[in-house]
Amino acid sequence: MAQWTSAVGSGQLARLIASQQDRPSGTGRRPAAYRALADGIRLLVLEGRVPVAARLPAERELALALNVSRTTVAAAYEALRSEGFLESRRGAGSWTAVPAGNPLPARGLEPLPPEALGSMIDLGCAALPAPEPWLTRAVQGALEELPPYAHTHGDYPAGLPALREMIADRYTARGIPTMPEQIMVTTGAMGAIDAICHLFAGRGERIAVESPSYANILQLMREAGARLVPVAMAEGLSGWDMDRWRQVLRDSAPRLAYVVADFHNPTGALPDDTQRRSLVEAARSAGTVLVADETMSELWLDDDLELPRPVCSFDPGGATVITVGSASKAFWAGMRIGWVRAAPDVIRSLVSARAYADLGTPVLEQLAVNWLMSTGGWQEAVGIRRGQARENRDALVAAVRRELPDWEFEVPSGGLTLWVRAGGLSGSRLAELGERVGVRVPSGPRFGVDGAFEGYVRLPFTVGGAVADEAAARLAAAARLVASGAGTGAEAPRTFVA
Repeated sequence: MAQWTSAVGSGQLARLIASQQDRPSGTGRRPAAYRALADGIRLLVLEGRVPVAARLPAERELALALNVSRTTVAAAYEALRSEGFLESRRGAGSWTAVPAGNPLPARGLEPLPPEALGSMIDLGCAALPAPEPWLTRAVQGALEELPPYAHTHGDYPAGLPALREMIADRYTARGIPTMPEQIMVTTGAMGAIDAICHLFAGRGERIAVESPSYANILQLMREAGARLVPVAMAEGLSGWDMDRWRQVLRDSAPRLAYVVADFHNPTGALPDDTQRRSLVEAARSAGTVLVADETMSELWLDDDLELPRPVCSFDPGGATVITVGSASKAFWAGMRIGWVRAAPDVIRSLVSARAYADLGTPVLEQLAVNWLMSTGGWQEAVGIRRGQARENRDALVAAVRRELPDWEFEVPSGGLTLWVRAGGLSGSRLAELGERVGVRVPSGPRFGVDGAFEGYVRLPFTVGGAVADEAAARLAAAARLVASGAGTGAEAPRTFVA
C-alpha cells in the first residue's frame, strides 16, 4: 500500500520551485543544479508548501517540467532520500518525508497556569483577559435566571432552548435562515469538533486540513485516529489555494475537511467569497463534509474591512457545511460555550452521540452567554475585545519590526495571531531557548502535519505596550542564542536551511 496521502504534479512543483528564485539564498556560492533542486524541494517541505507524505512526480516528468536532465532530478531525489526528506518504493513512487530523528511536536498548546508565569511572558496561548465589566454582569444576569432551571435535572444535550433560539436568530440576521433545530450548544469549539470527528470520521478516516492549521485541533484529530491530509495555504494572506483543494478533495476523497475561514489561525488569512463558494462546491462534489470554524469571525480589527459571506451561506441547508462557533475567542477563553450549526438530522445524530460523551454543557455558562446576546452586552464586550487586540497587534508588529528586522510576516486585518518566518532560524530552537530568556512562544511545527513549518513561530496579540516591547527584545535575545548554536554543541548557526 502506498504511503502517500496527496500528490504534487510536475507543473505545480515546477512553479513552486520557480517561486523561490527571488528568495535570498544566504550564500554567494551557486550550488550544483541537483543540489539546488534538492534544497528547493526540502525547503518547500519544511515550509509546508509541499505537504509531508505527498507523492512527487516521476523523474522524467519533473525533468521535462523544469527543462533539466533526468540525471539532475535523479541526483536530487537521491540526495533527499539520503537526508530523510524522501521515501521511495518500487511501484508506489516517491513521497516527501521528514528525517526520522527530527523532533516533532506531539501535543497541542497548553497555557501556563497563571501562578506559574512569574516573570515569563507567555505568547503560547492566543487568548485575552475577560472584557470587564461584561463578564461579571453576564454571570450576575445568569444567576438571576437560574432558579427555574435549578428545578430540573439540568441536562440539556442539545443546549438550552433559549440559547439555541438566540444563536439561530443571529445566523438568520446574517442572512442565513436558521431554525433552533439546526443548533447544538457544546462545551467550547473543541467539544464541537470532537463530536463531529467522532460522528463522521472514525479511526483511519482521512481529514483534509489547512496547512498550517490550529495546533489543538490537529492534535485532537490525531488522537481520534484520523489520517490528516494537509492542504497548503496560498501565499501571504490571500486565503486558500483552490487548485490544491480541488486536487486533494478529488484524489484523497477525505470524509471531512476542516478550515478556519475567518482570520485563519495561525496565519490570519481571510478567503474571499469566490474561494468560499468554490470550496463548498468542491466539497459537495467530493462527498466531503466541510467543517467551517468561525471562532474568529467577529474579531475584525480594521474598521474599513469588507467582510466576506459566511461559508454556510453557500450551503444554507447544512447538508455539506457544518459550522462551528464559540464564545471563547470573541469573548473569553474561560467561557467554554461553543455551538454547531448543521442540518437538523446531523444535529440529532450529534445530540444522540453526546450521551456517551459529556451529556451537556454547563447551564450557568449557557445562561451567561444568552444574557449577553439578548441584552446587547455581547456587541459591547466584543467591541472591547477588538480594541484590545488592535492595540496589541499594532504594538507587537512595531516591536518585532524594530528588534527583528529580518523576520518576515504580513499584518492580518483580524484575528489574534501573527505568523512569522523567523529569518531562517529553527522555530523549535527559538521556542526552546526563548523559555531560557523569559518568553514562551510556540514553534511552527505545532501548526503543521509531520514536521512542516520549522522556520516559523506564531505570535499572538495578547500583550501590548511595554510588555510587547520586552517580548520582542527577549525574542531577539533567543534568536541570537539560536544563531550562535548555544546549547547544541554546534559551532555553526542553528538554521533550518542549508
